[in-house]
Amino acid sequence: MSLDKPYLDVPGTTIFDADQSRKGYWLNQFCMSLMEADNRARFKADEDAYLAEWPMTDEQRAAVRARDLNWAMRTGGNIYFLAKLGATDGLSFQQMAGSMTGMTEQKYRDMMIGGGRSVEGNRVVGEGGDAQGPASHSDAWKAWEEQAQQQLAAAVEAQDAAKGQKTGQARITASVYTSHVPAIGAAIDHGKTEEPYWQPLFKGYEFSKQWMKDNLPDVIFLVYNDHATNFDLGVIPTFAIGTAQEFEPADEGYGPRPVPVVKGYPELASHIAQSVIQQDFDLTIVNRLKVDHGLTVPLNLLFGSPAEWPCKVIPLHVNVVQYPVPSGARCFALGQAIRRAIESFDTPLNVQIWGTGGMSHQLQGPRAGLINAEWDNRFLDRLIADPADLSTMPHIDYVREAGSEGIELVMWFIARGAMADVNGGPAPKVAHRFFHVPASNTAVGHLILENQ
Repeated sequence: MSLDKPYLDVPGTTIFDADQSRKGYWLNQFCMSLMEADNRARFKADEDAYLAEWPMTDEQRAAVRARDLNWAMRTGGNIYFLAKLGATDGLSFQQMAGSMTGMTEQKYRDMMIGGGRSVEGNRVVGEGGDAQGPASHSDAWKAWEEQAQQQLAAAVEAQDAAKGQKTGQARITASVYTSHVPAIGAAIDHGKTEEPYWQPLFKGYEFSKQWMKDNLPDVIFLVYNDHATNFDLGVIPTFAIGTAQEFEPADEGYGPRPVPVVKGYPELASHIAQSVIQQDFDLTIVNRLKVDHGLTVPLNLLFGSPAEWPCKVIPLHVNVVQYPVPSGARCFALGQAIRRAIESFDTPLNVQIWGTGGMSHQLQGPRAGLINAEWDNRFLDRLIADPADLSTMPHIDYVREAGSEGIELVMWFIARGAMADVNGGPAPKVAHRFFHVPASNTAVGHLILENQ
């Protein structure tokens, strides 16, 4: 990928970044489990049986068995997590650190007593310092690496033989905006879409389903909010990106919805996380995530009910449940950062960005049931024509005019901020616009904007 990682040329050093975190999720979770005495006892009694309980790669399990910390870090392990493995073996942190240097324990201890390893010659690969040599590895790693190199050589030969390889950058082709009402999902799941109450709503998405068939993306970057499904009041991230290979439907109290597992795009998700955080946006990286109606209902509305979703999805959660929530302006700027991240990914992908939630609705208190159709449609007008100005609307206006849960609309600004006109390009084409009241307690809004 083209994203700058200046730390790759630091000798003898593995920086634990988003890619490493994604690769090493289950390895590090295994290490965390060793914080409990019962788990340590089970692991020591039968390592193979205990490791089999964790969906790690074969290579990660081999690294654990060999107690090769350099190898484990190469596969995504983090030293603070791996320390739990060392502690289980009765090792001190100094013994663990020394084991990765190729030095004897006494020689490493003497070096530390003498003031530690000098930074001189060890800032950049090739300077000639004492950390410039190869990592200390076990015989098990050497055998594994020999086999891996043979497989890599075969893969390179096969790639060289392939013709017509596509090159280019990822690009955002369109943005989609839609409400994500849970009752819509229930109507789909229980076969009620043709009932008089629901028919007008689903009719408004008939164009969208055909448009999706004609404009199927490779990846959807889908902005939604978790509805007390993954994030309880113990931890509430403002922005959280899902970097996993797949995301299971969540049980929101009625059992999981009968929808397909959502397939992720971990390489692009990690790339976006790395890029956006370097642009000074604080994203929480989530390697394990279950998705609720906030994400699956929009997929149903535009894809129907297929056996599997026809493209990959990267979820971005935004906190709009507990105040303080991010401002529309912050979300709008985040969308611009996400566009820059996607366009720096050197794989020719067709990417759509979706903003979900809203429109006007209030689910709590004596004012429950509030709908403001005039305000909603004015919001749609301004989102199309002048999103930058609209994004400066204060939170209190959403609460007063669109209900306490109308604040979900700030998520639409992430999708709108990623469009080309925000960066000086032409205005987007309005491919479709739809508004309907009600869907259960909510006013439903829907837009499709195409980059020109």
